[in-house]
Amino acid sequence: MRTSKSALCLPALAAALALLAPGAAYAHPGDGGVSDEGVIAPGSGQALQHPGKGGHLPAKQENVTLVGKAPIDGAGEGRVADVAAFGNTAYLTVRDPEGCQDAGVALMDIKNPNRPRQVGFIDATAGSFPGEGAQVLDVKTASFTGQVLLFNNEICDADTGKGGASLWDVTNPAAPVLLTAHAGDQTAGKDSNPAVNDIHSVLGWTDADKAYAVLVDNAETEDVDILDISDPRNPVLISETDLNDFGVLQEQNTPLGGNSFLHDAEVQRINGVMTMVASYWDGGWTLLNVDKPAKPRVIDNYDYAAKDPQLGLTTNEGNAHQAEFSPDGTLIVGTDEDFSPFRTTVSAGGVDYQAAQGSDTPQLNAQTALAGNPVFLGRACDADETLPAATGTHTVAVIERGVCSFTEKAANVDAAGGYTGVVLFNSAADCTGIVTPSVTGGLPFVSVSRGTGFALFGQAPACSTTPFATGTKGTSLTAQAVFDGWGYTRLMTKDGLNELGTYAIDESQDPAFATGFGDLSVHEVAVDPNKNGLAYLSYYSGGLRVVEYGPGGIKEVGAFIAKGGSNFWGVEHHTLPSGQQLILASDRDTGLWILDYTGA
Repeated sequence: MRTSKSALCLPALAAALALLAPGAAYAHPGDGGVSDEGVIAPGSGQALQHPGKGGHLPAKQENVTLVGKAPIDGAGEGRVADVAAFGNTAYLTVRDPEGCQDAGVALMDIKNPNRPRQVGFIDATAGSFPGEGAQVLDVKTASFTGQVLLFNNEICDADTGKGGASLWDVTNPAAPVLLTAHAGDQTAGKDSNPAVNDIHSVLGWTDADKAYAVLVDNAETEDVDILDISDPRNPVLISETDLNDFGVLQEQNTPLGGNSFLHDAEVQRINGVMTMVASYWDGGWTLLNVDKPAKPRVIDNYDYAAKDPQLGLTTNEGNAHQAEFSPDGTLIVGTDEDFSPFRTTVSAGGVDYQAAQGSDTPQLNAQTALAGNPVFLGRACDADETLPAATGTHTVAVIERGVCSFTEKAANVDAAGGYTGVVLFNSAADCTGIVTPSVTGGLPFVSVSRGTGFALFGQAPACSTTPFATGTKGTSLTAQAVFDGWGYTRLMTKDGLNELGTYAIDESQDPAFATGFGDLSVHEVAVDPNKNGLAYLSYYSGGLRVVEYGPGGIKEVGAFIAKGGSNFWGVEHHTLPSGQQLILASDRDTGLWILDYTGA
């Protein structure tokens, strides 16, 4: 995971480590990052979907049939990411952020979709791994004719990893040829070896005799990076844009600690205009005119309603993750990814502050809370200080991020004795961000922004200064969580970006399924290019969902969850050269699944 890129205290962030959003709604479990602290999504601490009898939803098959499936050699649980296809070959990205090795792209022969099989593997650069937005682009320019595979590079080893997008010639998928290993923003000092910012996603498109790609820059707020890849051997960065300069973050998101940054993009020619829909997290969905990619122009921006339409909560979270246009360009289907079904807050002095919970520590929920007076214990690392035991009513340890791991900090606080919980505030490098810590410990562990940490002691936020002295005491605080559901799907008009409806699987909005059933958030949407009003959703442990959409809203017409549970990350509609139409899904734990929607 990456820390939020909305830090306003610094001109640009150091390596960004965790994608954050309000309500502890973060993108992608287990993204790892360049931190030995381990910053992940809350969902990945839950029971695994595979194997075993529990920890997942029951099998389901409605108007969807299984055509074929194939594992990826050597891929373990949580390692498979996105899926793309061209011709008779599917391409699945394979991650390994924990071991930081053996990542890349698996090539799968799907000519016979009943018997798909792996036929090759493209290795990622050591220290890097691909994930979101893999794509095969059919390029016809003065410099190149053929198919180009694009995939992103995120850094899992700061010493060896390299960022940017990788471009491979897969015109002959049996013999892929590297075109460019790491194309992107070469801003010095962002990443090491070399100074190319790592990216979370990449999306390519063609326009007449030109080809372009948009990158999700992890390292800085100018995160809409567009490359001219007409010569894929020599990509050129032609523009960088920060959509926050256009005020896309809605006011109703800020009380929840809203963060506004690019996560994904799609481009389609609509009424003669090359139109990009940028999924800009709590900024919503932004439309841009990219007829001139060197000078993208904002057309419109979606505003979240003040009230959540699914559960009626008074504050709408946001979490614009990914979107696609309808074939005729009149509608947009977008997914809000939210890995935490609980909205966590820390209250002090009559003000509620946004927070997130650690992964493997006692969890706050509707029945449990953390209350007491805070005391500051510094960074809580052995090398820094000897921690005093709790005294009187000052039983909540407040600590600063940095130097040692979250688990070490939790263990040191617990060993000091008498504390009932831990509140971690962020480092000066990202004073407005909130991390979701991968931490093991026996005490509730809550994370807040740096500004909130200072506010707990009645002080103004300070981004770059040393915090108050160890042992400083504050007044009463309460950390609590309320159920607010998992992420769901929205339908909007392209003109005016008016919301026509939302869709969520029933379990995702039921507190009885908040834990123990895997991740119940929607992830990606693939709009059927041949049928206006039909789309496919990858729903993690909610499996595959087929929906119909139109002026009247959005409704489910098909579903598939495998026996023993599904864990779908990517989804694509694909037509084979033979004319057979397929739904391709990537299961994070197993590999490629090929499905067919048989009709309602």
